[in-house]
Amino acid sequence: FLLSISLSPFQCDFYGFFPEYTKEYCNIAHSTVSSYTLHHSILCTHQVFLLAARKRKKKIVNYVISMDSTDLSRKGESFVGKLRSNFLGTEFTIYDNGANPKKGKAMPDGSNVRQELASVTYGVNMFGYNGPRKMTVLAPKMSPTGDRLVVKPMSEGESLTERFRGGDKENLIELHNKEPQWNSETESYVLNFYGRVLKPSVKNFQVVHLDDINYVIMQFGRLNDDQFTLDYSYPFCAVQAFGIALSSCDRKLACE
Repeated sequence: FLLSISLSPFQCDFYGFFPEYTKEYCNIAHSTVSSYTLHHSILCTHQVFLLAARKRKKKIVNYVISMDSTDLSRKGESFVGKLRSNFLGTEFTIYDNGANPKKGKAMPDGSNVRQELASVTYGVNMFGYNGPRKMTVLAPKMSPTGDRLVVKPMSEGESLTERFRGGDKENLIELHNKEPQWNSETESYVLNFYGRVLKPSVKNFQVVHLDDINYVIMQFGRLNDDQFTLDYSYPFCAVQAFGIALSSCDRKLACE
């Protein structure tokens, strides 16, 4: 069940409601310097563990995502995905637990090659270097039956980001963060998180489709120094949403 919730597109929540009417409401805890945990909020009173992530000691941002908070190894049975960035921390890619096609563990037919679940690109801030970030989120398109199309890049040029950069948007979902509005009273850029976010932060964001910027597909924001909220809906799964949120937690050298 946990594996299904983690990797399958959100079709309905724990109570059987469908995505047009509800979202998954979650909390993220920054449990140690290099790790985070994702919990589902049941009726806003109980927390059910979903996923954990550990930042590996690399020159680039690299998180291992696991279904077991005590086993955060890439070789563990609970390893379910990973998030990695480019050197500047401006482009992030979320994969499942498949094999890297460039390494020897990949089968000749590509059957065990990792799927690319989503990518996130951070541009120069909308309002200068002291303003909010600008995000572009790409994900595989959904089939008529509600399943995510399989994307298995065998080379860098086949990745979601490179295809989009080259003008190939076929079978891709293109999303962006909602533009904050300037509040003259608080002298800050603000978004309406409907009470789910308590502290201002450059990490806070809402993901929308340009066809309907008032329908928030996902939102992430700070509660306190070590706690965040994460709400997401179709077409995202838990690993996609968690990975996108984690991408916001690291400093962006080219954007700040």
